[in-house]
Amino acid sequence: MIPRTLFDADLEGFRDSVRKFLEQEAAPYHDQWEKDGQVSRELWLKAGELGFLCPTMPEEYGGVGADFRYSAVVMEEVSRAGLSGIGWGLHSDIVAPYILNYGSDEQKQHYLPKLVSGEMITAIAMTEPGAGSDLQGVKTTAVKNGDHYVLNGSKTFITNGQLADLVIVVAKTDPKEGAKGTSLLLVETAWEGFEKGQNLNKVGMKAQDTSELFFQDVKVPVTHLLGSMEGQGFFQLMQELPAERLQVALSAVAAAEAAWQWTLDYVKERKAFGKPVIKFQNTRFKMAEMKAEITAARVFTDRCLELHLDKKLDIPTAAMLKQLTTDLQCKVMDECVQLHGGYGYMWEYPIARAWADSRVQRIYAGTNEIMKEIVARSF
Repeated sequence: MIPRTLFDADLEGFRDSVRKFLEQEAAPYHDQWEKDGQVSRELWLKAGELGFLCPTMPEEYGGVGADFRYSAVVMEEVSRAGLSGIGWGLHSDIVAPYILNYGSDEQKQHYLPKLVSGEMITAIAMTEPGAGSDLQGVKTTAVKNGDHYVLNGSKTFITNGQLADLVIVVAKTDPKEGAKGTSLLLVETAWEGFEKGQNLNKVGMKAQDTSELFFQDVKVPVTHLLGSMEGQGFFQLMQELPAERLQVALSAVAAAEAAWQWTLDYVKERKAFGKPVIKFQNTRFKMAEMKAEITAARVFTDRCLELHLDKKLDIPTAAMLKQLTTDLQCKVMDECVQLHGGYGYMWEYPIARAWADSRVQRIYAGTNEIMKEIVARSF
């Protein structure tokens, strides 16, 4: 088919290392992690030792200074293996870049090495119970009082919420100013007044800890403001969201590719009416249709990855990519479940898990309806 030209021999060697690590250290335990509602901290520490966390971080902070393609490899392999409990992408390629791009020297020196090693696990707290994808509707407040802010409010649907040691919290430092009054704060979960709510019971991604967070008069030192001044939060979020949506797309296409391959293997072996299911025209046509659409999505995603490497991926293009690839992911999962028949609905089959895991992709990182609105506003 169409070769991927972005990944050279070194990157493919890195891919093999990540794949083997996941096969040995994650896949055998994922069933238990689904029951636990979170993966083990040990996995994070082992990944940190091997350089799989925050590979793009500069050497001065303990990273290897690799480009984003190495992060893309990690995301793709986690997704391809169906290991949806592993929240490395958010930690390595959303939270860490916020600190690198907007943090003070002191913040970077203190936190980034711990993120690289896996000693600290991170989350970002944007979504609130009453706001959803509307970042301008944030109600959490951070009121300045001398040398600290007093943080009050709540968040929900927070990935890595139970395991997190450090959270970037989106809060209003000047509620009268709307979006211009939004700031980002680095908040340690051990601080007094910070409470983790229940680990949410989701339809899919059951090994991924997703939580409610509550802030009751949490004292946040003013030195933990992310950025040089208050009110930069909304701008910072808008700058980083294209990268987040690219990550969702990379995972979506990898998951769709994996589901397609599982299904091909299944329909070649499974027999109905005395012959393999692949011999039926409907099966072949469905598989051909999915292959064409996945290939097109892969080419588009790789082109957007190139743009991101050149710092040229804009907000509307990233929105188009996120909407298209996640819609396709859900379509592919549904078709593949159908081709598996009754077994496709059994939890022990990877396709059942992948089908359940896929649905949230159209919701988080901004709903696909919001993505369409973003694109429409760019006309």
